[in-house]
Amino acid sequence: MGTGDATCWTIIRNATAGDPRARDDFARHYDAVVRAYLHARWNGSPHETDVDDAAQEVFLECFRTGGILERVEADRPGGFRAFLYGAVRNVARRIEAGCAPRDGAREPEAPATDALAADETSLSRVFDRAWALAILREAAALHEQRATSEGEAGVRRLEMLRLRFADDLPIREIAERWGADAARLHHDFARARDEFKAALLDVVAFRRPGNRAENERECAAVLSLHR
Repeated sequence: MGTGDATCWTIIRNATAGDPRARDDFARHYDAVVRAYLHARWNGSPHETDVDDAAQEVFLECFRTGGILERVEADRPGGFRAFLYGAVRNVARRIEAGCAPRDGAREPEAPATDALAADETSLSRVFDRAWALAILREAAALHEQRATSEGEAGVRRLEMLRLRFADDLPIREIAERWGADAARLHHDFARARDEFKAALLDVVAFRRPGNRAENERECAAVLSLHR
């Protein structure tokens, strides 16, 4: 994630200008989201083997002269998420329309192209959940980086979050395991959650710059999409 005044729009502008590092950053941020949509759209279809080529095509469309990134609008409703969704959907449709049957023969029980794109609402939810997961992973990485820089106390708070949410252990049981005061751990747990929220807000602000209230709403949306 960028620092200072950098945002995803900084990456987009630099990628559009041909900066190789910005293009690598752009692909790193969005590759998993693009692939999640394509896998969901083509699961069980003859196009399932086209995911790698299609993902590459999405990024080629983004970076080429006169391509997607040159037409993106920062104030578009839904932000860049809506723009990228439209881009990957259009690439998928184009591949479906132009793909000939393998070896000139019709594959048995192959779904029709119309069936592949029949439920765009469901596919949109897949895309949005993948988007939310990518943001949460970035937030977790940023949180870990900040916490570990504080030394043992920060690492301990990270471990507490893992035990509480990944292992579903109540704070009292964590306190028993560690031989620690439960009231103190409740305080540390609240601090750890606040630290993660701060990291999530920073990632959201990077991806979709806005004021504090807008970013708070986007954080809530990201968390609800991930459930």
